[in-house]
Amino acid sequence: MSGDGSVGAGRDITHTAIGAGSRVEHTEVDNRIENSTVGGDVYQAGNLTVTHHHNHPAPASAPGPVRVGTVPPLASAFQSRPDLQEKIDRARERNTTVVLTQVLSGGGGVGKSQLAATCAHRAHADGLDVLVWVDAAETAQIVATYARAAAKAGVPGAHGQDAEHDAAAFLDWLAVTDRTWLVVLDDLTDLENTVPWWPRPPAGTDGRVLATTRRRDALVTGNGRAVVDIGTYTPDEALDYLRERLTAAGSAHLLDNRADDLAKALGRLPLALAHAAAYMINEDIDCTAYLGLFTDRTSRLTTLLPPGADTDRYGRQVTTSLLLALDAAQQREPVGLAAPAIRLAAHLDPAGHPQQLWATDAVTHYLTTHRTPLPPGTPDPDPVTAGQARAALRLLHHYALITHHARDTNRTVRLHALTARAARETTPPTQLPATVHAAADALFETWPEHEHTARDLTAVLRANTDTLTTHADDLLWHPHGHPVLFAAGHSLTSTGLIHAAVTHWQSLAADAERVLGDEHPHTLAACGNLAQSYGRAGRVGEAIDLKERVLADRERLLGHDHRDTLTIRHSLAVSYSEVGRTREAIDLMEQVLADCERLLGDEHPHTLAARGSLALSYGQAGRTREAIDLMEQVLADRERLLGDEHPDTLDVRGSLAYSYWQVGRVGEAIDLQERVLADRERLFGDEHPTTLIARANLASSYGKAGRTDEAIVLEERVLPDAARLLGHDHPDTLGIRSNLAFSYWEAGRTGEAVDLMERVLADRERLLGHDHPDTRAAADRLRSWRNP
Repeated sequence: MSGDGSVGAGRDITHTAIGAGSRVEHTEVDNRIENSTVGGDVYQAGNLTVTHHHNHPAPASAPGPVRVGTVPPLASAFQSRPDLQEKIDRARERNTTVVLTQVLSGGGGVGKSQLAATCAHRAHADGLDVLVWVDAAETAQIVATYARAAAKAGVPGAHGQDAEHDAAAFLDWLAVTDRTWLVVLDDLTDLENTVPWWPRPPAGTDGRVLATTRRRDALVTGNGRAVVDIGTYTPDEALDYLRERLTAAGSAHLLDNRADDLAKALGRLPLALAHAAAYMINEDIDCTAYLGLFTDRTSRLTTLLPPGADTDRYGRQVTTSLLLALDAAQQREPVGLAAPAIRLAAHLDPAGHPQQLWATDAVTHYLTTHRTPLPPGTPDPDPVTAGQARAALRLLHHYALITHHARDTNRTVRLHALTARAARETTPPTQLPATVHAAADALFETWPEHEHTARDLTAVLRANTDTLTTHADDLLWHPHGHPVLFAAGHSLTSTGLIHAAVTHWQSLAADAERVLGDEHPHTLAACGNLAQSYGRAGRVGEAIDLKERVLADRERLLGHDHRDTLTIRHSLAVSYSEVGRTREAIDLMEQVLADCERLLGDEHPHTLAARGSLALSYGQAGRTREAIDLMEQVLADRERLLGDEHPDTLDVRGSLAYSYWQVGRVGEAIDLQERVLADRERLFGDEHPTTLIARANLASSYGKAGRTDEAIVLEERVLPDAARLLGHDHPDTLGIRSNLAFSYWEAGRTGEAVDLMERVLADRERLLGHDHPDTRAAADRLRSWRNP
């Protein structure tokens, strides 16, 4: 069978034959393309069986046009894709052979054969002498069609007794004839064995070869061939197709405002759009209704894009077309790895994942254990190496099942969303758990230890984790929560994507409670992280309620001294401090520090963190000398143990600067804060929340040092960034707004200062309550400004 819309010679076809003696004027080309099939002899070229016409001597060369094979009719609402046609025409001007391939992964369905058919229809209408359409999926079909063409063209030496001999004679004749000719090799698959059957470049004659293939390896190029990459429809072409197809069928009412969303969901794949439009027409459902069915994860492609909807005679069901090359790829080296490789890739983000996943132990072990069994008697292969895993990717790339471009470091491996769905839906159910867990293990194994050094990579890993979670159902919760789920949440928090982090942890906590129960350690961990994200989002009351609940559960289930219990107790103490419950915060934090020193040692990261938090609480309580002594000790330890640029070291350096600021050591505070800001901008970027806070703190110190104009410049820059990135109601945003109001007052811009502080007070009363220290401070300041 031919690919992407060809009506192959092996099918039962109702067609309008245009005989050898017919001639179509160029002015008729549009109607001819719309309504007819270019055909001649409809010989079934499925094998090398010699039919009756080979039993007679070849006729003398006929002067009329020669038509061999069946050019497929153009699909309903065919999109001419003029940009691609122009590329093909330009390539034909420079080369004797043009190969149509597709640059986007997915293999079938991008319209290669339809574009080739357009060229063939055009050549026929222009009066070409010899037009041969070959269904080239198998070498035998090529040989048989050439032999038939030799007979029809009256090629000297073609006697009808030996198909291979006659086919070779036909190729020799093409190289020397003065007749104009076009040979279309549609759906070339076995490039290795078809090398002898490519027509040779003619010497001084007007002859051309046009080929379509799913292959993208080196065999496609060379010998004067030009490769034209064929992708999916553009957004406009996809919408035009739906509009024209539905209107022509009297179903224009089915085109609604979700048409673009539907085309996007189908990946703008011509084959899928054709099947979907036919389904909509048959069932009388509009774009919105069909999109709902298509995005329903319980629906299957075989139902939504069924063979019965192939009204344009593409010849294959969508899933079959998309994965047609997989059987061939399975037989190529490394044998048996193509299928498990594409099944794993199909559970990841179609937009791409990094090459390094395929060098992980998780992936090589998965490929080793899921390799297609070799024939009986074959020695067991050695375990799959990272090099063989990469070779499997290149193999899938060569067969256009994925796209593999090493230059795109973080999204090296991509595949069309429909190809991914087809691969998932054809994965044996018994293999799904192992496939999902291998993908999750590989993502976790790839996750960088220090995310701030690989921000782009972690963003891609988060996107892939989201995709995997969507496809995995509850498989990542058996036997317990997979660590990659927690890594993605921590990454959102550390990256400063606070609202996304809250959503992630809410979903994770709900899934954990549903699958594992409310007392499972991983459920408590998810709830603890949710509480932490609430605090970062300014929802401090909800954070405290949830942390108190988790602490009680952990003390009861895990014990007072368990590390997870210490962690949530520390976190609760920080929340108490944030709402002004300073005495409770200090009592709890002193208990945490003593427990950490006793259980973990003086230099453990948890101990250092507890010591730093206690120092901050001392400072809040006015015990600034104790706060500074403790913070200087923590900073020295962090610099020695973690390095100058570790995020925890920067945090402590910023906290020490704040302590200096509290006791009036403003010069030292500014020196430290300028260093912290420069480091954060370089390591995390201008818009990371910690960078915003560093910038705001530096502005405050400028103000305290009397550098009011510099303070205002920084605060006016940071306030809109904080409102956009953290939210208007975030405590840090309120703090920055309060500081800017104070700077306005110091600069004599009293009206602006009062207006801004009134807003701060109203927001703090609404969010924190009338008794919160920050609320009272705003009220006092506003009162003093109104009554100086």
